[in-house]
Amino acid sequence: PLKLLQPKTVPKRLGTSQKKPREPQVPRSLIKEIFRHFAKMPVTRDAFQIVEKCSDRYFKQLSNDLEAYSHHAGRKTVEAADLEVLMRRQGLVTDKMPLRVLIERYLPLEYRRLLIPVAVSGNKVMPCK
Repeated sequence: PLKLLQPKTVPKRLGTSQKKPREPQVPRSLIKEIFRHFAKMPVTRDAFQIVEKCSDRYFKQLSNDLEAYSHHAGRKTVEAADLEVLMRRQGLVTDKMPLRVLIERYLPLEYRRLLIPVAVSGNKVMPCK
């Protein structure tokens, strides 16, 4: 006699679910350190969680805007000019407060040297383009 074909049962997985890829984030310790520096007072956990959410949304919006600017210019890479345009639109960079002044005011010397060309001995300009 012919046996009826019955579907095989597939065993259920035991708690092994595939993890969704996580988005990169700014480290919590860095956000906390920066916020405490500018607040100059202790911060509660609730307030810090709100600051963390706001900074995450800010950086997402920032990256989306920079992507739109470079796409509008017909490029696939974001350039420093895109960032300057964005900061100008946000009101951070003006004719009276250029980007160079903000860099000199808020960044440490090792980062300033990377962003602002400086003449060094031997008649060389660092960083090289």
